[in-house]
Amino acid sequence: MTELPRIPLAGVIGSPIAHSKSPQLHRHWLKTYGIQGHYIPMDVAMDNLEQVLKTLPKMGFVGVNLTLPHKEKVMEIADLITDRATLIGAANTLIFRKDGKIHADNTDGYGFIENLKAGAPQWNPRSGPAAVFGAGGAARAVIASLLDAGVPEILLSNRTRVRADKLQKDFGSRVQVYDWVQAGNMIDDVALLVNTTSLGMIGKGELRVPLDGLRPNTVVTDLVYAPLKTKMLATAEEYGCVTVDGLGMLLHQAVPAFERWFGRRPEVDSATRAAALR
Repeated sequence: MTELPRIPLAGVIGSPIAHSKSPQLHRHWLKTYGIQGHYIPMDVAMDNLEQVLKTLPKMGFVGVNLTLPHKEKVMEIADLITDRATLIGAANTLIFRKDGKIHADNTDGYGFIENLKAGAPQWNPRSGPAAVFGAGGAARAVIASLLDAGVPEILLSNRTRVRADKLQKDFGSRVQVYDWVQAGNMIDDVALLVNTTSLGMIGKGELRVPLDGLRPNTVVTDLVYAPLKTKMLATAEEYGCVTVDGLGMLLHQAVPAFERWFGRRPEVDSATRAAALR
């Protein structure tokens, strides 16, 4: 009797997880490319994470994505960790290797840069400083990727200054910290402005930083994608800036994982965006 090939399984682990757009994104690609495989959302409590990750490979899983609150905790569980995940201090992608080892990576920074390239092809990393709002896990990924791309200086501001100071200590002298009340002043001469906070998201507070220092040649991007056009992006458009929404980062960060798990590099196109917005 001919042995049938195993159907690869992948998924996303978080708590809560019902809001995640990753399942519809990966299922769209599986269907588009005619790949036999499945991608499943899993609500797993922090206390159960290690046991679940050790069990999944035995069930046919080839890997998983991780979202809040697990992206830092998994660094203690993984056997192998990429340099970029180590630098960021968090992982969002796991590959279950054939030798039984768990390989952790972070593709958030890659997704951020690819989204910028697609949405603002004229942006040159070396053209001037970047301003970043926020100092959480997403900010770490953004700062690491911007420095790696060649941005000369990063101006950083966070509501809690001590967290921004910690990032400055970790990333060095190319990062300058501003008090939150001065955040509006630091954007006057930047080539890029990035919001990595949840301010402006549906159900969260508004981003109340004055944006009148923006110039028409500034590229402005917001990691928030619900709503797709945040007030920050709408205001930046009024000033004539090139704006890039946050949905593309989610789409692009998923590309390397899908390729590793399912053996096909997917394209991010208008159909992909539509699938994620369903």
